[in-house]
Amino acid sequence: MARKLSIKDAINEAIDQEMSRDPTVIMLGEDIVGGTGAPGEDDAWGGVLGVTKGLYAKHPKQLYDTPLSESAYIGAAIGASTCGLRPIAELMFIDFMGVCFDQILNQAAKFRYMFGGRAETPVVIRAMCGAGFRAAAQHSQMLTPMFTHLPGVKVVCPSNAYDAKGLLIQSIRDNDPVIFLEHKNLYAHETDVPEESYTIPFAEANVVREGNDVSLVSYGLTVHRAMEAAETLAKEGIHCDVIDLRTLSPVDLDTVIESVENTGRLVCIDEAHARCSIAADIAASVAQEAFSALKAPVKMITSPHTPVPFSPSLEDAFIPSSDAIAAAARELVTGKAWQAYKEYA
Repeated sequence: MARKLSIKDAINEAIDQEMSRDPTVIMLGEDIVGGTGAPGEDDAWGGVLGVTKGLYAKHPKQLYDTPLSESAYIGAAIGASTCGLRPIAELMFIDFMGVCFDQILNQAAKFRYMFGGRAETPVVIRAMCGAGFRAAAQHSQMLTPMFTHLPGVKVVCPSNAYDAKGLLIQSIRDNDPVIFLEHKNLYAHETDVPEESYTIPFAEANVVREGNDVSLVSYGLTVHRAMEAAETLAKEGIHCDVIDLRTLSPVDLDTVIESVENTGRLVCIDEAHARCSIAADIAASVAQEAFSALKAPVKMITSPHTPVPFSPSLEDAFIPSSDAIAAAARELVTGKAWQAYKEYA
């Protein structure tokens, strides 16, 4: 039976169900319990935004508050995963990955390779990502490309509660390290979510809207901006394929190529900066694999190459907008971009 859940509650339920199913699933993080071992109320926090609140009462032997040392507890989680446990480590904000990047880059990502396939590292590192929360430049970045560049690490970024639950359960059960990224501005977004446990395989993009004129490819928060743009364009007679990548490594390039072969036009949307972004990766892959299908140059809509501003008006302008996406798609379909390209060439 399905009922409406927020992404925040869907993540909580996924962890709850997996901890009940498998006692080797544990969780480490800063203030995920709150109060334990110190004056204060047990289960007072549940993480900085309360995503895991209530889990300690159900699974007191599986949740552990940690010191404010990302290098320590991320390293501990990675080590525990090689010794029979399935840890979930909550890295409060993706921005803090710089403190523990060595453990991810040089240890977790390489264990299977360096030990001839005999070592498994079933660890999930959860982190909040993205702008729009008025959290300033050190708590608002979209650093997804930095993780997708690493062989040996899987990267997930859901856009809705149904996907969040299914992909997190899949991540917990996977035998490789998974970076599971949750856009903080989507925590309250609700959709139908089944009560029972289920998984969503990696590398299976979701075509959330079908159309024959232009392909809009994105993930996370900007999927919703792409859908808003598609609604606007439909009123003008321009019909969009909207593709939610769901997982960024591995990525489902086949679905993207199939869409572009149908539409002939592509707009890649990414909240990360343009240089070496997911948008740039998809654009380059399509140019390499399906250039003959393109009727116009590929467009990228990304954030500016600048730190995330704290000013509310500037931060809102920083995140790719539905208007910018619609304008790019409209330009491709009307032929202005192709004509400009031919004149330049």
